[in-house]
Amino acid sequence: MLEGKKAVVTGGGRGIGAAVARALVEAGAGVVVSARSEGEIEGTAAALRERGGTAHAVAADVSDREQVRALCERATELLGQVDILVNNAGFAFSARLEKTSLEQWERLFAVNVRGTFLCTRAFLPAMAERGWGRVVNVASIAGRMGAPYISAYVASKHAVVGFTRAVAIEYAATGVTVNAVCPGYVDTALTASAVANIAGKTGLGREAARDTLRQQSPQGRIYTAVEVAFLVSTLCDPRAAGVNAQCLVLDGGSVQA
Repeated sequence: MLEGKKAVVTGGGRGIGAAVARALVEAGAGVVVSARSEGEIEGTAAALRERGGTAHAVAADVSDREQVRALCERATELLGQVDILVNNAGFAFSARLEKTSLEQWERLFAVNVRGTFLCTRAFLPAMAERGWGRVVNVASIAGRMGAPYISAYVASKHAVVGFTRAVAIEYAATGVTVNAVCPGYVDTALTASAVANIAGKTGLGREAARDTLRQQSPQGRIYTAVEVAFLVSTLCDPRAAGVNAQCLVLDGGSVQA
């Protein structure tokens, strides 16, 4: 369904990003995976090539304007053009408001918000000129609701959701769609860190700490990167042309669109 399409996935070295890259390759797309860690993305790209896919690794910090510009140029050189952008690179931490430093706040916004803005601004105009494109931003249910101890993260993901909706309408007539996916807790390193944090602060064991996260979903579970990747690849399908400015929630029903 994506034969001949070319994609860039940020935060592509592991977790959701690696799963998204794999889903896009399996659908027929060529991909560039990008992240700050060159070793991780090289491993992801190599694994995709072993499966018969077209995959390249390009290291970049999405919060850096010049590195994003270089990523756009290199990805276009490697792939010929870029039809799909998945803004997955993200950063998270938890702390009470009074213990959240300005440096932590600014770093989180630099990656989650500035990175999404810089990458979209770099790649989307060429898609619009060609009359076809897909931008999918990996947000969070934190972009749809509030929660204690993550005020900075919630604010950044609300910003991503608002940015998604505005840009989607701005480019609606060009053949480019802009959407977001908003998962709950996903079985990734970020969730493992949250579990460790809960266990450390409450004295709960690791499994009991995981249960506190499971209980936030009506289905009583933590979701998988493969499930998120399925939503992303579905939004990239040419048959999803009428889905625009949407924020699809994956959390079993606790946040109802």
